[in-house]
Amino acid sequence: MRLNSNFLLPKLIGHRGVKDLKPENTFESILTAFDLGLECVEIDVKISKDCIPLLLHDDTLDRTTDGFGLVCDYTFDEINKLDAGYYFYKSKTEIKVPSLRSILDLVKKKQKYLNIELKPNKNYEELNVKKVLQEVQQTSNDKIYFSSFDLLSCVSLKDSAPHLLCGFLNDDFNKVNINETIDICKKYNFFSCGINLNCFNNSMINQFIENNIQVTVYSNNNITESQAQNLWSNNVTSIFVDDPSEYF
Repeated sequence: MRLNSNFLLPKLIGHRGVKDLKPENTFESILTAFDLGLECVEIDVKISKDCIPLLLHDDTLDRTTDGFGLVCDYTFDEINKLDAGYYFYKSKTEIKVPSLRSILDLVKKKQKYLNIELKPNKNYEELNVKKVLQEVQQTSNDKIYFSSFDLLSCVSLKDSAPHLLCGFLNDDFNKVNINETIDICKKYNFFSCGINLNCFNNSMINQFIENNIQVTVYSNNNITESQAQNLWSNNVTSIFVDDPSEYF
């Protein structure tokens, strides 16, 4: 089950679906990504109060729904009643926060790739991994890989399921420098490292490549095709894109 460590990820990965075109981490956003031609999407997953894995990036409901407060204080049914599209369209919608299971079914049906970024509720990192794995292991989809900024989540995943692929995300090389990051990836058998476009430099990428670690690049803003071409020419494996329209 899951990708061979020699596998190269798709060159383009939809960021939270296609978050500049549709409300992020929603069924609509992910379906649009696939309809536009993307082979892979990234989603953010954490658990509700009743331990159901769902798609939501933040610790709180405030930014992307009409609810408020910590995600972990509400059951999935309570969260599923919220409007997950109002913030994007500035008008009432019927768009909901989806369960991980519903997205796994969609991705399997479409025969696409999926990057699950583990976004744990604080102090519930191991429980989050456990519940996500329970959902994932019920599907036969072999095109899933994991990632997280949270080292404990990555380590917990590899301890629980060593055969699964996991990438470490580092957005601050002043806190964890390049050599320390490479050591972490090698120690725990993380196959990739995700970095912010602001951190990109050729020397860093070469160090990762020399240690057989694939590099993915994301940004706070949409990465343009010209930027992507430069990154790919410098041995970056995959780009997270918010709006892939110009690529197709």
